[in-house]
Amino acid sequence: MRNSFHKIRAAFALVALLALLAIPGINVAANVKEVYLGGMPAGFTMGLGGAQVVGVCEILTEDGTACPAKQAGLSVGDIILSYGGIRILSAADIDGALAAKGGVCAEITLRRGDEEQKKQISPVKDAVCGKFKLGILIRDSVSGIGTVTYIEKDTLRFGSLGHAVSDEHGEPMSLYKGAIYGCSIVNVVRGERGKAGELKGLFLNDTDIATADVNCTSGIYGNFSKNYDFSGLRTVPISSDAVPGKATVLSTVDGVHPKEYTVSIVKVDRSNKQNKNFVIKITDRELLEATGGIVQGMSGSPIVQNGALIGAITHVFLNDPTRGYGIAIENIIGN
Repeated sequence: MRNSFHKIRAAFALVALLALLAIPGINVAANVKEVYLGGMPAGFTMGLGGAQVVGVCEILTEDGTACPAKQAGLSVGDIILSYGGIRILSAADIDGALAAKGGVCAEITLRRGDEEQKKQISPVKDAVCGKFKLGILIRDSVSGIGTVTYIEKDTLRFGSLGHAVSDEHGEPMSLYKGAIYGCSIVNVVRGERGKAGELKGLFLNDTDIATADVNCTSGIYGNFSKNYDFSGLRTVPISSDAVPGKATVLSTVDGVHPKEYTVSIVKVDRSNKQNKNFVIKITDRELLEATGGIVQGMSGSPIVQNGALIGAITHVFLNDPTRGYGIAIENIIGN
């Protein structure tokens, strides 16, 4: 009899636990973890681990014109890793390597997508400046403005953007080293039907507030400096129990301090493979007057519902800037 009583009591306890797990807005596993809520703008500078070809051009020589890069089979998007055995990390490195090797044919190592290739290339002398050139336009880093979504309290690991910084083929760009700087929003280009708006900002100083080491389909990740002032940041739990209805978003559209704006979650689709887990509609009159809706630079703005972080804004609908997509927190956190 006593054993039966204990079994019944255990069964009731199990039912109570399962009921708790099923209550909308409560996610026991997710709520164990609290994070600093973001919403602040950030200036991102990403090193590429080499010099990326962004264009090819003809060089004027004494004999006419020539383009060594085209002849060697280089393509836009290739990242040059070495030239003549000399490691290349910047445009200046290429100039130095060309000066050191002169006009001799040399081996160039490049990364094309996930594949490393080696090619032979013969530079030509520019008839105007007298320097050897390859006929390429290059960059060694990319910069932009986005929004920090969260910072983990224990590790100071952060997540931002909610989507990758992509190359011309739509693939996440390789991230060699990244630096995150404080940023002040100084102007807003309002979004219009058929044309995305944009936040314009200024990097605040030469001292980075965080470093970035991952660029993937769910955003840019890295670690905040321990010297950053976290005292003004709000602490919230995370939850994977988003439901259609009222919510808020934290974003900065003027200056450096985020504000909270009202939004409506129109649709929830946790199984979406492109991380378009929510359809969001901006309902806040102040935000609509300032931006027209969702604009570039707001990517990563945290979405809060029932006091918990549930995800971040990622994209705008071009045909309706008041609406856009969001990514669920379970697809962001942990990278």
